[in-house]
Amino acid sequence: MTDTLFSAEGGCTCRHVRYRLLSKPMIVHCCHCRYCQRQTGAAFALNALIEADQVKVTGADVEDILVDTPSGRGQTIARCPRCRVAVWSHYHMSGLRERINFIRVGTLDNPDLCPPDVHIFTSDKQPWVRLPDGARAVDIYYEYEVTWSPDSLRRRAALFEAAGIPMP
Repeated sequence: MTDTLFSAEGGCTCRHVRYRLLSKPMIVHCCHCRYCQRQTGAAFALNALIEADQVKVTGADVEDILVDTPSGRGQTIARCPRCRVAVWSHYHMSGLRERINFIRVGTLDNPDLCPPDVHIFTSDKQPWVRLPDGARAVDIYYEYEVTWSPDSLRRRAALFEAAGIPMP
């Protein structure tokens, strides 16, 4: 599916916060780390990474809440101020912070549009979770150049350039 043909909308449970994705996500992570398990109360977190300027808020504004992360850099979780559902996060990594939204795929009206491209931190995966045959999976984290598509790598590089930050 090309960016120009991709369309997705989503929001919180009470529909107070609504958003539209203006392009296809760069990549979709299924994270099995214990931190994501604790944060979501589930066996994993499913996040679609997309440039923040490619997310148009069409409903009420979110409320940002800063929480700790194992890296010590923190994470800002965007929640609905009414029903408190988390709709996306900003990880404070590599200086990009609010330039990438980690959309909670379950908040999409049609979450089927964003299946995981890669399973990360599978070393922490619940033993009863079975990954599909052929699923791309790594014990901890991956190398960008190996895992991301050429178009997504280009989009990532543009984010660093716009931020004036050298690529790590």
